[in-house]
Amino acid sequence: MTTALATPTSTGPVRVPAHRTVTKKLGHWTSEREFDVRAHRGHATVDLRSPRIPAGDITLGVDLDHASLTLLVPDGAVLDDWGLRRAGRAKVSDSEGPGTPGGRRIVVTGQLRGSEIRVRRGGLAVLTAMCSREFLADARQARKEGRHPTVHDPAGQA
Repeated sequence: MTTALATPTSTGPVRVPAHRTVTKKLGHWTSEREFDVRAHRGHATVDLRSPRIPAGDITLGVDLDHASLTLLVPDGAVLDDWGLRRAGRAKVSDSEGPGTPGGRRIVVTGQLRGSEIRVRRGGLAVLTAMCSREFLADARQARKEGRHPTVHDPAGQA
């Protein structure tokens, strides 16, 4: 599992690979707005709730082949998947719906081949983050430093 902080670059989107592995990017892991997720028979979790991500549209290019992607998004975010091509048993599941107009816009483009994108908001996003090794490591480090953990709710830490 990968939790290293992505360094901002002007050369292109932040790359998140998950080829036959589980990759989790949780908490305050980046301050970029463009991402490229590629996975083949793997799983990726990408947290987009951090207040360190500047205002504006978030662009997410995906290339998933028999893989799954879990997006942790802020409440009220709108997922725009119009430019997403689906092949086979591919789907985007967003149980809470499209969000409120005027909320953060997340544009997903690329292709899904026998894959799934799961969108988690609010309490489900918090639970998804808390049920990870990254949360446990952050909680232990936060206790040593005398602060509160941030992985489960990055926006809660102003």
